[in-house]
Amino acid sequence: MKTSNPIGKVFLTLVFILTYVPILSLVMFSFNEGRSLTRWTGFSLQWYVKLFESREIMTAVMITFLVAIISTIISTIIGTFAAISLTKTRKSLREISLSANNIPIVNPEIVTAIAFFVLFGAFAIERGMTTMILAHIAFSTPYVVITVYPKVRNLDPNLAHAAYDLGATPAQALFKVIIPQIKIGIIAGAAIAFTMSFDDFVISYFAVSGSAIKNISIYLYTLKRGVEPTINALSTLIILVIGTKIAYDYIKSGKKKVED
Repeated sequence: MKTSNPIGKVFLTLVFILTYVPILSLVMFSFNEGRSLTRWTGFSLQWYVKLFESREIMTAVMITFLVAIISTIISTIIGTFAAISLTKTRKSLREISLSANNIPIVNPEIVTAIAFFVLFGAFAIERGMTTMILAHIAFSTPYVVITVYPKVRNLDPNLAHAAYDLGATPAQALFKVIIPQIKIGIIAGAAIAFTMSFDDFVISYFAVSGSAIKNISIYLYTLKRGVEPTINALSTLIILVIGTKIAYDYIKSGKKKVED
């Protein structure tokens, strides 16, 4: 007989409250008429209008998405091919490579950021969009590798040989046999890389230090008057996009279960 655990229920309730109440508060005050983030003064859409009228915010949003998309595409390609090649190397070299791959993941972000700062300075690379993209590719690729590698390792090693026997070239075997089998891992790795890039502040700040390039996180950091209500509106739109995607995936998975 199962018994309810009141302490567990209370703890779970507190976790949900601490997690979702701030998000709900952010969404609610994005429609606030006044500038206060704690006192409701009336319903208004003015902050959404000002959001799209603000060139600085829109530029930061465009830079954020542009850097995230470019770094995700490149890091996904590099990480996928690296994961595939690791399964073909000797065990000792593979273990060393995987251990080295994990260093940027477990390393504190501030250490990685300073390393990029020193590297770009040593090679006299002008800080800006290019350095931000390079930094994001560098710290996103290891996440793709650790996501795709298990999928590649679980593949039947005879698949490629079977494709060769049927007349496929190495490129055809890779793109028509191997990659379709590991596409779930590739998509997961790309999603993690995009999220890491979109969310990053410390490495981005050091990578573009001294330049006029700002993504959303750097823009928020440089606000002199604290967080503005327009940021609540921007955050609400991001939450809406994410929520729509989650709902779409849930409905799609539900239909698939019914069909099965």
